[in-house]
Amino acid sequence: MNHISNLWIQRSAWLIAIRPKTLGAAVGPVLIGTAIAISDGMFHLLSCLLCFLAAILIQIGTNFSNDYYDFLKGADTSERLGPKRVTQSGLLEPDAVKQLFVIVFGMAVLCGVFLVVRGGWPILLIGLLSIASGILYTGGPFPLAYHGFGDIFVLLFFGPIAVSGAYYVQALEWRELTILAGLIPGFTATALIAINNLRDAPTDVKVDKRTLAVRFGENFVRREIQFALILGAVLPVLLVVMQPSQWPALLSLLVLWPIFGVIKVVLSDTKGCELNVVLATTGKILLIQSLLFSVGWAAPVLLK
Repeated sequence: MNHISNLWIQRSAWLIAIRPKTLGAAVGPVLIGTAIAISDGMFHLLSCLLCFLAAILIQIGTNFSNDYYDFLKGADTSERLGPKRVTQSGLLEPDAVKQLFVIVFGMAVLCGVFLVVRGGWPILLIGLLSIASGILYTGGPFPLAYHGFGDIFVLLFFGPIAVSGAYYVQALEWRELTILAGLIPGFTATALIAINNLRDAPTDVKVDKRTLAVRFGENFVRREIQFALILGAVLPVLLVVMQPSQWPALLSLLVLWPIFGVIKVVLSDTKGCELNVVLATTGKILLIQSLLFSVGWAAPVLLK
């Protein structure tokens, strides 16, 4: 009975470490890149599926890596206000978490073999940079998140780089529009990490984790969140002005309603663990926004 109980606890710990609620940030950009490929008649099923799988694995590996390195650097303590971290809470040993992120990143590399064969060195470069950034976000001699570069990393890698890469590996050509479209999930993901940093600012400052919330203060980050969410929400209007035939993509404007709700709470001086609900809502907004935009963008082709 004890063996079964321990197995259950361990599996639960793995699930906590995976942090399923964050995976929408990996899925959203691939959805958008694929939708544009469908619209252009460039959809490639196997590349699409492997792209989704590789993106999810890189996100999971990044979550494991962050769990491990934040614990080593003392950023995760008993004062933590966010969701439970498995290393800090003792659910998994640090060495086990390190092994997990190495294995998961290795699986992502295996998924990427076909994508690199198909797409060549640009896909290899994107893949390697994505994995390296996932580790260097909180690890290495110059952890990005600890020096205030986390927001830029998130904007680029969960935005234009991911969307352009997902499009390129299917279409085998670049398109400038994918860079602009990539800013939709990119800005929303930036708001997501900014809310996370706003919540953690009181504990981050104690370990010299110099996020933008620590460097410039809470008011700056609250405005950053507002700016990022609104920009991400209205960008589809500009894309439709550029390509009027894609007007169904304006379906994504429906997320403005919950976005205004998030902004209202963020600007109301809400702090600490109360921001966890806002964080979860923003994660859902990112996935729903990407899904609505993608369905709308691909609709004119799919409904022919």
